[in-house]
Amino acid sequence: MTLFLSKCPLWFLAILVVVLPVIASCWILVQIRHRVGLTTLASNNEVAGFKFAVVGIIYAVLLGFAVIVVWGRYNEAEIAVLREAGGAATVYRLAAGAEPEEVATRTAIGNYLRLVVDRDWPEMSAEKESADVTAALNDVYAAAQRLAQTGSRPHPVIAEMFTQLDAITEARRSRLHLATGIVPVVLWDALIVGGVLTVGFTYFFGTKHLRAQVLMTGILAIIVFMGLFVTLAIDHPFTGPVHVDSGPLQRVLRDFSGG
Repeated sequence: MTLFLSKCPLWFLAILVVVLPVIASCWILVQIRHRVGLTTLASNNEVAGFKFAVVGIIYAVLLGFAVIVVWGRYNEAEIAVLREAGGAATVYRLAAGAEPEEVATRTAIGNYLRLVVDRDWPEMSAEKESADVTAALNDVYAAAQRLAQTGSRPHPVIAEMFTQLDAITEARRSRLHLATGIVPVVLWDALIVGGVLTVGFTYFFGTKHLRAQVLMTGILAIIVFMGLFVTLAIDHPFTGPVHVDSGPLQRVLRDFSGG
């Protein structure tokens, strides 16, 4: 479900996650006010106010924690792509030359980058990975090993090349993992149920001016559901309108292979 929502346009996601729940929250408040009455609700104000402060703080901490974690992992996805691009650029430079093994290594890393852009990114948007990209990365290692066996490069250069290839592999595994979603199901359950209960707690209060109470409940609902909206929008870093793109990899491909 979170994958489907992450793929939705932001305007549709905002309507589904923010606008409709806020309208429903205000409508339910009006119905409860008419059926229960102001006198009964107002009698709860003193006790309910103290308890609501505790409930609000607990949920604010939970929601803030979720948003911070999701934003941090989203940044990790961006950094992983940059590391992968940087590693590929270094391999290009270390394999510079006209020997067949050097050309083969550059060709292999260029083919890997093309497949990452063309295959991995569409697959990651569906929480999958491309076997063709994995095979292309294996070809890069094989080409680098053949280059190492020629002895045309000093040992430190060869060692650095394989260090960069390891960094590329690690970065790819990192982004493939993050593509499956950041927030676990149990935390989503807690965020959704907690948000509904926090907004629902306002129904125990009663104020003389109904419009003012509806406005206060609406504002609270907007804040709560906006937090869920932000979390949903970036929960899958490579999916939907808010996503990490393959721009750094494309620039390396363009700069070194003319792709």
